[in-house]
This record gives sequence, C-alpha cells and structure tokens, in this order.
Amino acid sequence: MATRMNCSVQNTLSLLNPSHLSLRHRASRFSHRPLRFYSTPNPNRGGLFCTCSTTNGESFVLTTPLYYVNAPPHMGSAYTTIAADAIARFQRLLGKKVIFVTGTDEHGEKIAAAAMAQGSTPHDHCNLISQAYKTLWKDLDISYDKFIRTTDSKHEAIVKEFYSRVLANGDIYQADYEGLYCVNCEEYKDEKELLENNCCPVHLKPCDSRKEENYFFALSKYQKSLEETLNKNPNFVQPSFRLNEVQSWVKSGLRDFSISRASVDWGIPIPNDKSQTIYVWFDALLGYISALSDEQEQPDLLNAASSGWPAALHLIGKDILRFHAVYWPAMLMSAGLSLPKMVFGHGFLTKDGMKMGKSLGNTLEPNELVHKFGTDAVRYFFLREVEFGGDGDYSEERFINIVNAHLANTIGNLLNRTLGLLKKNCQSTLVVDSTIAAVGNELKDNIEKLVDKAHMHYENLSLSSACEAVLEIGNAGNCYMDERAPWSLFKQGGTASEAAAKDLVIILETVRIIAIALLPVTPSLSWRIYEQLGYSRDQFDAATWVSFFFHSLAHKDASNRLIAIST
Repeated sequence: MATRMNCSVQNTLSLLNPSHLSLRHRASRFSHRPLRFYSTPNPNRGGLFCTCSTTNGESFVLTTPLYYVNAPPHMGSAYTTIAADAIARFQRLLGKKVIFVTGTDEHGEKIAAAAMAQGSTPHDHCNLISQAYKTLWKDLDISYDKFIRTTDSKHEAIVKEFYSRVLANGDIYQADYEGLYCVNCEEYKDEKELLENNCCPVHLKPCDSRKEENYFFALSKYQKSLEETLNKNPNFVQPSFRLNEVQSWVKSGLRDFSISRASVDWGIPIPNDKSQTIYVWFDALLGYISALSDEQEQPDLLNAASSGWPAALHLIGKDILRFHAVYWPAMLMSAGLSLPKMVFGHGFLTKDGMKMGKSLGNTLEPNELVHKFGTDAVRYFFLREVEFGGDGDYSEERFINIVNAHLANTIGNLLNRTLGLLKKNCQSTLVVDSTIAAVGNELKDNIEKLVDKAHMHYENLSLSSACEAVLEIGNAGNCYMDERAPWSLFKQGGTASEAAAKDLVIILETVRIIAIALLPVTPSLSWRIYEQLGYSRDQFDAATWVSFFFHSLAHKDASNRLIAIST
C-alpha cells in the first residue's frame, strides 16, 4: 500500500524537492504539476532572519540539548531541533531578539571509546561528528544563532569558573563512591531503578560496578529550594505531566551526585585536582551560558550570563529531564545565577508503532528523509503529526498522505488555481487593493480569528495545533473559492466579472497570510509562496506577525507578474 501510494504522489513530493533526480524521473509520466511554488530549500538558510530588538530590550534565549557526539545525528535530535527552530522563527516574527543556541557535548568516557572504535582520536572524532550536526542543521533549514562545542576554549574557561564559584559556596566535597554505572548514560544508577541483571532501563545494558574517589555536588542541600521552585512556578517544567515526574523525584529525596571522574582523561580537568576531570553533565549544561559569551571578549561567566541569561526555554527529550529540571537548577542556585524560565521535555519517536533500533533494522535517518522528500515536508510532518510533548510515530504512508493532503492539495492548489484564473481573466493584474476588497467580507473575519488561534497555539508550544489552525485558513480559502465560483462569474461579464476579480484578490491575500502563519514550520515553502505573489526576498524577510492584515496586495502590473507592496 505504501509503495503504491509513494508512486502516486511522487509528483507532489518531487516538487517539494525538485533537485532529487530519481523522484523527478518517477514522476515524469504525470503531466499536471500543481505546486509551482515549491522549490529546493534556500542554500543561504541559517541567515534568513536578523534578530530585531524587542521593545524592552530583552532577549528570548532558547536552547536544544548539546548533542552527544558518540554517534552521528539521528531523527530524535533532528526532531528536537526542528521544533526549537519553529519556536525561534515564531518569536522572531513577534519582533523579539532571539538567541537560538544549539551545539555538541564532546567530553566523556563514551566519546573516547567511540573514537577508539573508529581508529580515531577523540579530537578528530568530535570534529567529524560536530560537523555532521552542522551539515544536517543546514539541510533542515535550522536558523540557529549560536553553536557551542564543549571543547571550545571559552567553554572550558567558563566551566572552570563556575566550578570554582560552587566550590567557594561550600557545595563541592571529596568522597569515595561505589555504585552501578551506566557508561551510555554517563551516570551512576540507583539499584531500585534498574532492570533485571542490573540493566539500565534506557539502554538495556548491564551497568558496571565501580568504586573511585570523586568530587561531589551537594544536591541534597537544595531539596527544599527545589521543592519551593516547583510549587511556586508550575510552568517551570512542561508539559504538566513532566512536572509531576520531577516533583516525584524531588520528593523521594535528593542525593548528592559525583561531578568528577578519576578514570576519564577526555574531559576538562578539575581546577583544584588535575588527576580528575569534570563529569560530563556538570560540563555540558554550562554550554547554555558559555554560548552567550562574545567571541571577542575574554571568557567570563558573569559577562556571558549578562548577554541573555536566563534562557526562556530549554527544549529537551524526556530522557534527560532529571539533569535539566533537578541537577541544573540546583547548580545554578549554588553559583548564584538565575534559573531558566521553562524546561520542556518532549517524547520519543517510534516507527510504524515500534521502538527504533539498529538491531531491528528500522532506524529513521534524517539525512535520508530530507534527501527523499525535502526539508519542508520533513519539518511539517513531524511538527503537525506529533503532539508536542508526547511520543509520536512515523510511517511513510502517513507521511505521504499528510504532505499531499495539506501542503499540496489544500494550500498549493488554492494558490495555483487562483493564479491561473487571474492570468486567464485579469492578465495577472490585481484590479483592487486587498484592503478594499476585504471590506465587509466574512472570510476576512474568519481568517483573523484563525490567525489569533494559531498565535495562541504557537505561544503555548502547541505546534501541531498551530499547524492545524493554519490548515483551517487554507480550508476556508478553498471553501470560499468553491462557493463564489469565480470561473463562472467571469463568464457572466459585467459586475459579476468585477466581483470575481475582487474574489481572487481576497483569496490571494488569504494565501499570503498562510505563508506567514506557516513560516515557522515551512520557511522555504513560505518564501516560495511569497515569491509567486511578487514579493522580494527583502520584503519576505521583513515580514512580522502583524502582517496579518488585508493590506499588502495592490493592483499594479509589470510584465504579467503580481506586484506586492507593503502599506
């Protein structure tokens, strides 16, 4: 079924990614290509938007995890980053100064082991995998502002300064520790949370029994402070069911945790004991702050923090929630720094209802998906079909059905048949300004309500619902087209023809609004729509959320192209 479906819609998917020759070849027998505005993602992605100042001068800092470079990027890390990018783009549309931070976590025992397995050095291995992330982010149209590597010298300086502040606060001490250690988690585990044969519940591998002298962070000292923070700030951890998990962990009693390793050479040395290196999480979490430091300045913790901290949003997978919602706030309290405003833990992805794994042969490679279907299709499917915060599932058949129905049939055909009617009956000229055309029009009122609905969902991080609200605008436009039947009105001539021409202006303005409302999710597609409407790239880049008014399309003709102006 999926194979037959794949062949039947390759025409649509090839237009989402026309540079893919094999897709074009399979689609060659189709004569109708409805989506002329789809194109290859802009090669200059990553610099699509400048960060504009907010009215109060504050920054909106959001972060993805710093991804561990033991292996190349996978669909889980791509999903987190696509979601973060959509949020960043929406906040930019609101006119906020956004600082979107991502990067790579490059220290630890697992990294050294992965490098050795490849016959490489840790340094060369980290360079290779970190670059793989940057390449994938470019392919996925990720508009990050800061990419931090934990092997950067500025990061190491800030980690050491942070460690010294916590030490001076009396929250670091040395002690022997013996326990069960998961190398993959880079964490000692409580026996009560392990599976049979002391297997890690995440990686399903036996934990090692270890005993060594380490430095510890006094997490238990912050038990009460963390409880108060969670009670007074219910939005600190989201979704709400994740907050319940965190509160349960804290209430069960916090234990001090080891922040150094004696047997790991690939790491940042402890400032007061060169025989040990700093534990990977006590290192990596500081990347959210070190990323903010100015490249031209001497690395300094407080200067870096003054450049945007606290973060408005940490976006993470649920498997690292404990580190971000328990360890990290306590560390920040100890160092006298503000806490992030929100930690959002999303769920896991499955494929065809099954957990993904190399042993099962059902992994989902983001590079392959982008190569096969195109950037906007991948971005749209995962943000539309996965309820943000919960687990989500991928199947190729559903992927193709969703992309075809939503992007091609609902939005694409609305634009193309309207442009076709305009060219045939109006010589591609808008006969009236869209502000005038929309006066007293019920479609305009309906669209304004749907725009407000999409805004609310974006603000609440309900990305799937935001996509649905935009799709409703497309459905409303198609219904209006079918009800008004402008092709029939044109045949009648006279005032009926004038009314039809006005209808086309209203519908094209509706499509323009769709392009802006969907821009956080499908930036390249939105630009292609704008380009079809005659806008320049500068005009598109200057678009803001307040562009949602019927005021931007005017009647002007130049070489049979629509001309768009901002009034």
